[in-house]
Amino acid sequence: MAFMAALEADLRALSAEARRRHPAVKDAAEHATLKLRSLSNPREIAQNGDILRIFLMACNVKSVKLSVIGLSCLQKLISHDAVASSALKEILATLRDHAEMTDESLQLKTLQTMLIVFQSHLRPESEEDMSQALGICLHLLESSRSSDSVRNTAAATFRQAVALVFDNVVLAESLPTGKASPARLSSCASSVANNVTRSFSQTLSQAFNYGELTMREDLTDVGKLGLRLLEDLTALAAGGSARWLHAQSLHRTFALDILEFVLSTYVPVFRTLLSYQQVLRHQICSLLMTSLRTNVELEGEAGEPAFRRLVLRLVAHVIRLYSSSLVTESEVFLNMLVKVTRLDLPLWHQILVLEILRGFCVEARTLRSLFQTFDINPTNTNVVENIVKALALVVATVQASDSSEETLAAVAGMFSSKAKGIEWSMDNDASNAAVLVASEAHTITLALEGLLGVIFTIATLTDEALDAGELESPRCEVDRMECSGQSALLCVAMVNSTWLTILDSLSLILMRSQGEAIILEILKGYQAFTQACGVLHAIEPLNSFLASLCKFTINNPSEGEKKSILLSPGSKKLETLMDQRDSIVLTPKNVQALRTLFNVAHRLHNVLGPSWVLVLETLAALDRTIHAPHASTQEVSASVSRLSRDTSGQYSDFHILSSLNSQLFESSSLMNVTAVKSLLSALHQLSSQHISGNSQLSGQQIGSIAFSVEHMTSILVNNLHRVEPIWDQIAAHHLELANCSNPQLRSMALDSLDHSICSVVGSENFQGISSASYQFKEYQLAEESETRSFEYAVLSPLVILYSSNKNIDVQMGALKILLHVLERHGEKLSYSWPSILHMLRTVTDASEKDTISLGFQSIRVIMNEGLATIPVRCLDECILVTGAYGAQKTDINISLTAVGLLWTATDFIVKGLIGKSVQRANHMNEEEVQSGLSMKEGDIPTNEKDVNQNPLQQLVDYNKLFFSVFSVLQKLGADDRPEVRNSAVRTLFQTLCTHGQKLSPTMWEDCLWIYVFPMLEHVSHLASTSSKDEWQGKELGTRAGKAVHMLIHHSRNTAQKQWDETIVLLLGGIARLLRSFFPLLQQLNKFSSGWEILLAFLKNSILNGSKEVALAAINCLQTFVGSNCPKGNLESSYVQSVLDIYELVLQTSPNYKSDSAEKVKQEVLRVLGDLYVQAQSLFNDDMYLRLMAIMHLMIKSSMNSIDYDSELGSIPPVQRGILEIIPMLHPTTMLSSMWSPLLLELLCYLNGEESPLHKSKEVRGQNTDALANGTKRASVERGHINGSGTKGDTMVGCGWGILFVEKLVPIMANLFLEAPPHERFSAAPEIIQGLGRCMNTRRDNPRGTLWRVSAECFNRVVTDEVRQENAECRSDVNSYRLSRARFWKEVADVYETFLVGSCGRVLSSDVPSADSVTADESLEMTVLAVFGDCVLKQQKEAPVEVLQRLVNCLDRCASRTGSLPIQTVSLLPLHCSRFSLGCLQMMFSLCSCTLKTSSYLAVSETSKVSISILTKRCETILGQFLADENDLGDHPLPSVRIEETVCVLQELARLIINIETTNALNIPLYMKEALGKNQSHGRAHLLSLLPTFSELVVSRESRVRELVQVLLRLISSELGLQRLT
Repeated sequence: MAFMAALEADLRALSAEARRRHPAVKDAAEHATLKLRSLSNPREIAQNGDILRIFLMACNVKSVKLSVIGLSCLQKLISHDAVASSALKEILATLRDHAEMTDESLQLKTLQTMLIVFQSHLRPESEEDMSQALGICLHLLESSRSSDSVRNTAAATFRQAVALVFDNVVLAESLPTGKASPARLSSCASSVANNVTRSFSQTLSQAFNYGELTMREDLTDVGKLGLRLLEDLTALAAGGSARWLHAQSLHRTFALDILEFVLSTYVPVFRTLLSYQQVLRHQICSLLMTSLRTNVELEGEAGEPAFRRLVLRLVAHVIRLYSSSLVTESEVFLNMLVKVTRLDLPLWHQILVLEILRGFCVEARTLRSLFQTFDINPTNTNVVENIVKALALVVATVQASDSSEETLAAVAGMFSSKAKGIEWSMDNDASNAAVLVASEAHTITLALEGLLGVIFTIATLTDEALDAGELESPRCEVDRMECSGQSALLCVAMVNSTWLTILDSLSLILMRSQGEAIILEILKGYQAFTQACGVLHAIEPLNSFLASLCKFTINNPSEGEKKSILLSPGSKKLETLMDQRDSIVLTPKNVQALRTLFNVAHRLHNVLGPSWVLVLETLAALDRTIHAPHASTQEVSASVSRLSRDTSGQYSDFHILSSLNSQLFESSSLMNVTAVKSLLSALHQLSSQHISGNSQLSGQQIGSIAFSVEHMTSILVNNLHRVEPIWDQIAAHHLELANCSNPQLRSMALDSLDHSICSVVGSENFQGISSASYQFKEYQLAEESETRSFEYAVLSPLVILYSSNKNIDVQMGALKILLHVLERHGEKLSYSWPSILHMLRTVTDASEKDTISLGFQSIRVIMNEGLATIPVRCLDECILVTGAYGAQKTDINISLTAVGLLWTATDFIVKGLIGKSVQRANHMNEEEVQSGLSMKEGDIPTNEKDVNQNPLQQLVDYNKLFFSVFSVLQKLGADDRPEVRNSAVRTLFQTLCTHGQKLSPTMWEDCLWIYVFPMLEHVSHLASTSSKDEWQGKELGTRAGKAVHMLIHHSRNTAQKQWDETIVLLLGGIARLLRSFFPLLQQLNKFSSGWEILLAFLKNSILNGSKEVALAAINCLQTFVGSNCPKGNLESSYVQSVLDIYELVLQTSPNYKSDSAEKVKQEVLRVLGDLYVQAQSLFNDDMYLRLMAIMHLMIKSSMNSIDYDSELGSIPPVQRGILEIIPMLHPTTMLSSMWSPLLLELLCYLNGEESPLHKSKEVRGQNTDALANGTKRASVERGHINGSGTKGDTMVGCGWGILFVEKLVPIMANLFLEAPPHERFSAAPEIIQGLGRCMNTRRDNPRGTLWRVSAECFNRVVTDEVRQENAECRSDVNSYRLSRARFWKEVADVYETFLVGSCGRVLSSDVPSADSVTADESLEMTVLAVFGDCVLKQQKEAPVEVLQRLVNCLDRCASRTGSLPIQTVSLLPLHCSRFSLGCLQMMFSLCSCTLKTSSYLAVSETSKVSISILTKRCETILGQFLADENDLGDHPLPSVRIEETVCVLQELARLIINIETTNALNIPLYMKEALGKNQSHGRAHLLSLLPTFSELVVSRESRVRELVQVLLRLISSELGLQRLT
């Protein structure tokens, strides 16, 4: 609808434009408008010609405006297929007429319409219509009246018309539709290699599109039409006329351009249609040959460069696209082109020709086709070779040029521009000389690019042959295959015909050029050509190019230059050398050449072979340069100070090159084995040529050797997966270097060998055998021999170096390498262990300490980490080697550590024992069990024949290994160095103690009788025969001419003392064994004899050994008892044997008073207590009595006439020990009858008397029944004590020392309190008596401590004893009553003696301190409180006479103040009066009975006894107060008297008594009855004192009067009396 609306709008516009001058057109337009409205689509418009006719009418008016409108509408109609085909001629006629018009817009509109006609369904198909249509375009193109825009548009329209014509030919002739590209490679492409690649891909696509074309003669009408057009175009290009096109002339350049377009675009047409090919051969080629002639003067257009360029391009197309069919013509063309390069023609002409030749060279398919067509064919000219030589001659002109440097700079600039992707151009105002230089540079650039194109073409074709399988890749690891394919042979032929020429030209330019881009491009050519030669196995070209490339890598001065510098005279020799070092500068050319060399080496590593030497020499020079201190790259200006250079920028290239260098050798893993061997041989050759007998080598020589060694190692590391075939080469070279006289080379070889061996052994492919070698399958055993030989080969250099080389540094280096191997990969070794262990054992014979230390480090690694991986057959040898290190005398620290390693070995062995037992339990079948019954437990049978045939099947004999360790330790235990033997002893016993549970009884017997007991005897013998002479320490130096020695402690300054230390360790080890394994050892067959040996050894050690040994022996016995008794592992006989030894020790030399003997005795005493504590369940009465006898013996031996208290102020050590063990002698339930003997024994110590046990020894011997009857024994013993009880108190502690008694008292009290009741009651009187005697020492020594301690213990004992029920003790009533009566008697005696005689009195004339007085008073009051509150109030069975004695005792203490005359009472100390007052108050407390308690009856009895005594005492005190007051008259009474009276009155007022106590009062009976009836007996005691109160009413003391008044009121109230009013 839009199209119809647009047409209607155009018709209205046409009508409006023609309204004035062309009414007919106006009417026709209006009519057509109406007609158009009746039509609905373009097809109807085409069928109705009225619409077309009105537009043609408008065009025929010759009016510009109307023609423009008409042509526009005509274009719309044609574009929308709204015009019938029959109207073509009329339209062409109209367009021809308009072509004659001069208006530019109409001409352009005409050409536009013409193009639309060619592109629509109206396109001309007849020769007449086509010629007429094309003639219109040519007319406008050649018309002199046409403007430039019209001509350009006409040319474009004609070109498109020609293209449409030939497109129709392709369709009509059913030819391939693919069009060839113009193949015009941009001259500004970044590199020639890219051009070659692009052209190769384009030609491949052409070959694919064209396929195999068949020539044919018949043509369709469309084909004939195209042929007529081609002939006319050829005629026009030749300068003639075109009859069919009716064109008399045409610009030849334009015609040639059209021909180039047709020939390059429609190749199938000329290759398939014979008529077209004949036109090409006879007409076009003739035209081109004529145009190429240079021997005649060309005039007019033919002499212009543009024409020449087109001709050459046409020639290039003919050669490129049609040389296979136009062989002769192409050969002529090529020869003419080559010839032109040698002629003296204008440079622009040469440049055009060189561009063509360059294009051939960079097009791989074209060059291949030319070489196949001409060079390989003997009948034809070697065209490609001639082209290469021609290009080389052009390049060589740079040498003859006067401005060669400028020309080379321009060439470099052109390459640089192309590298950046821009076209190189000159300045507009450049001079003629500059233009000439640029032109020359352009020719050289084109020629150089052509040569590079040949190189890249050969490389591309080689890659094609490689892809096709005609060649093997240089990275392939198979053997070489001969070049047999067609493409491969072609490449070889191309290389052989061109390499020398190309090499000369490229090396010339590379040597003289400095530009980065050109250098990179040439080096790419080097790389590509060298790689192609390598793939093609062209050895000579390969080596030549490599040699040339290496020349450009390092700028090193020649040897001649160096010698001349070294030999030049003068003082500036050193400066010259420095300048020479400074001149090592890598230019960018060097860096890029090196990179190229790396690339080549990477690519061709499998085919270089002997050529590696040349490469490696260059790389070695590079390595020296990189590590040279004065080397740099050219980016760092020489004028800049070294200190101001940026090191990161300076060495960036070095870092990259170094990385490339490393990567090259790392890539050796991709080489085949032969190539790797070649590379190693080259490295060996490079290194060997510098090794000489002279130890002085230059830095360059050492650098080359270091380079070889380093990269040998690198190759090895990267080829670990196939190291076997290359190891011998590497190892041989390392050994060669290690045997050099130069120490630097030896060190280098050792370091490299270290790395190499560790890398090989540590590789995943190393075929080492694991520790469990017997687990290998049978199919794996076939490789054993090969594996063994290779493992020997890997480690044999170490053995060779250590055994054959006498240099210490080499031997230590070999040991270091071995250490590293063992540390990192020892678990992978198997067959080399014997040689390793032998080597390490020989190290122990070395005299150098460092050598032994290094060897021992390897042993440490083996023992700590490698035992599980060592083959079975080597374990025993490994232990022996460790023992050898322990026995060496060079370094004691190594010996000590070796002993520790033996401990590690036992861990491993025990784990094996455990695993073996589990395995036997899980997997042993019945037959094995039966056969194993005859063997020792843990032993594994082996068959020697089987072992020899198959060493991998050996099993571990852990028993043998265990005894091997013990054997070594036993030998070391007798070493003359104390540290070593002590460590061995410790380790032996620690091993047994730690792992004893895993040993069988048989193994235990062997350990004891073969190793332990013999070691005891041997060490004891060595100790007894050792010297007692004092040693001098190690000499440290001299002072004032005298030697200065290291100080040695007096306990270790003789050999015998140091052997004592070893014996102590032996005893400690035996103690640990007895503690941990006694039940197991007790079951052994020979243990009883062993026990006797051990006891004899211990007894001898205690009696005859030093203090240290004796104490250790005692500790051994005690550890044995203490660890086994609680577990019930001991019998009584063992304890008795221990007790026998202790008794013997204490009885032997009892008067021996040295410090050592005292220490031993103290220790024996201490362990006696521990013995009883630990083994008390095994003690019987006899043993207990023996223990007490031993204790008494020790106490008796400690008796001394010297008073330790006064002399030393401390307790003798033996007595101190006795005091420590007495609390431990707590009799058990089974020994309850021993309480009385124990307590009585302690009382003897307390009283300083002979033990009753010893006195009655004969009696006990005659009457054994007395031992079982504790009561009878106690009565006998008590008789002795009672017999001695009449002695004075001064006998306390006699002979023992007061301090001893002071410590003994609380111990005895504690034991008494812990004793069972039935044992306590019989000993209680003696205990009370003994404590009382100690308390009585206050009179003689009031400042002493004994009485205080005794008083406190007495309080505890009497309190506890009074509270005891003792129900279980009343079975024997008479005995019980006698004991209790005596107990109360002793209590009363103590209180009478202590309270009355010592408390509340002034016992010394010395003035005591306030603190002492306070403490004594506090203790007295405590005794008083216990006496009253605990004894008198809580007693239950005390006799009345005892109560009266006790209360009288209180009364006597309370009467002290009142009994003093008035003149002296004021002199009484305060604490005395306070104590007297306290006693008085206690009496009141005893009488008071206000609470009903459980002890009510006891309190009532006490109060009845106390009340009468109390009332008498009160009456006496009050009467004394009245008498004193009357005697003094107006004088005041002493405050003590007043306070006493006031206290009595106050207590009387507070006192309330019960009815029983009231009945005990001395008052009339009727009053008691009356008080009982009235139940008002609580104040009855006041009635008995009423007369006294009556007298006190008139006292002058107000407080007394007031208190008396209070008492009288209480009496009135008690009697029920009241006031009358």
